[in-house]
Amino acid sequence: MATSIVLSSCILFTLLVLLSLTLNFSFVLSSSSSQMVFPLTHSLSTTGFNNTHHFLKSTSVRSTTRFHHHHRHRHNKHRHHSHRQISLPLSPGSDYTLSLSLGSKPTQQISLYMDTGSDLVWFPCAPFDCIMCEGKYDPKVPYIKPLNYNNSADFIPCDSPLCSAVHSSLPSSDICAISNCPLESIEMSECQSFACPSFYYAYADGSFVARLYRDNLSLEPMSSTTTTQQQSLHLKNFTFGCANTALAEPIGVAGFGGGSLSLPAQLATFSPELGNRFSYCLISHSYNFKRIRKPSPLILGRYDDQKEEKTGDGAAVTEFIYTPMLDNPKHPYYYCVGLEAIQIGTTKIDTPVSLKRVNSKGNGGTVVDSGTTFTMLPSVDFEAVANEFGKRVGKMYKRAIETEDRTGLRPCFYYNNKNKSNLRWRVPKMVLHFTGNASVSLPQSNYFFEFNGDEEEEGKTKKRKMRKEKVGCLMLGNAGEEEEGESSGPAAALGNYQQQGFEVVYDLGQRKIGFAKKKCSSLWDNLNS
Repeated sequence: MATSIVLSSCILFTLLVLLSLTLNFSFVLSSSSSQMVFPLTHSLSTTGFNNTHHFLKSTSVRSTTRFHHHHRHRHNKHRHHSHRQISLPLSPGSDYTLSLSLGSKPTQQISLYMDTGSDLVWFPCAPFDCIMCEGKYDPKVPYIKPLNYNNSADFIPCDSPLCSAVHSSLPSSDICAISNCPLESIEMSECQSFACPSFYYAYADGSFVARLYRDNLSLEPMSSTTTTQQQSLHLKNFTFGCANTALAEPIGVAGFGGGSLSLPAQLATFSPELGNRFSYCLISHSYNFKRIRKPSPLILGRYDDQKEEKTGDGAAVTEFIYTPMLDNPKHPYYYCVGLEAIQIGTTKIDTPVSLKRVNSKGNGGTVVDSGTTFTMLPSVDFEAVANEFGKRVGKMYKRAIETEDRTGLRPCFYYNNKNKSNLRWRVPKMVLHFTGNASVSLPQSNYFFEFNGDEEEEGKTKKRKMRKEKVGCLMLGNAGEEEEGESSGPAAALGNYQQQGFEVVYDLGQRKIGFAKKKCSSLWDNLNS
């Protein structure tokens, strides 16, 4: 009985949030379309990097940190600081940005991290004080500049369900009391003139304080498949966060997660066909910025190539391999799936139940995350995969222990190029087996990275050179041991490095995620031809 009451309350609150969005939100298209295409820019194309070892070490550490934030979901007990934790955006070189425009007359353009692991759109707003942000972005990139936004007329009232949503579903009466709405006004539900108070988000290595506003938001796609004329998506009364203070978080986030304040959720309240399905195709790069000459397509809605066809016996045929999303009422903003096994060569390594299911406490499952770079596995599972991979590859190549220490990746190997008849690495295949008989075979470049091991390293008293040989490393992350009583949230994460060269579709209406092998640069051209 208690469970049904809790579920009914959650459903009622969600309906109130959606109703509030519907009453205050609208959108305009320059022409009608069932889908739209937007460019995602890999931050490597604008930043680059000078030292491969240092870059890989930094990326590995931040992938682990972000996953621990996902997994070890802390709960703040102080009501006036109540907040939901969102995902940790990664540093430039590891992620993808989406260009947006806010306001009108004039509009201000800014680029945000596109993140399927969080459910809020927030911007850095002037005056913007970012503590410990040195070295985390390139100040010469124009989209990093904070927005000049101070429109008090567009604030969200304290009694709005949207305000309650961003404050961890705290009752509006409590929130309005924090906003200094008089008691008699709270009792009479007359606090519309009192703004939603600031909210605080904490990350594993950063945080920010923001306020909730609504304004016009625009996205400018390159074109559409239904017409050669370029289209614009204009969202009126879009709800977003405006941060004036941050710790180690200089760039905002376009949240595409499953929560009510995410970009797809707000769009779906008015246009379900655009908001209830989106996909992206991340161009394969292997950290070579010269390969990122075109943007990766982000697709809102459904296009013709995704339509299922019927065979002679009536069976549906589609190029996508689908696996169902796992329901998680406690953490609804995560897109989790069940990872049944990981295959290395001919050896199939079964995963524990925690990677396949979400339990009653909201723990478990594998989150599909555009913001995490490397796929993260619990220590036991990582060791099983790494040992099997190392055993097979170690028969042909020598371990590069020094490279492992410098990059945080393992196993790594030296490549002996003396055998001219074998100019390619010989490594076993890797296949991810998901729930629903969905098996995804990864290209070698998605899990094994080759680079030169002859980079110079500065020491305190001398400069030394690494061995002048090619090195290759397994590109998976060890999430570490799970401590008893600490677990909460996903048990593993599928990172964007392993998603390269696939169109990954999030079908929110049918609650499933699909994978299709694609040449993403060609897909971009086809969608914009």
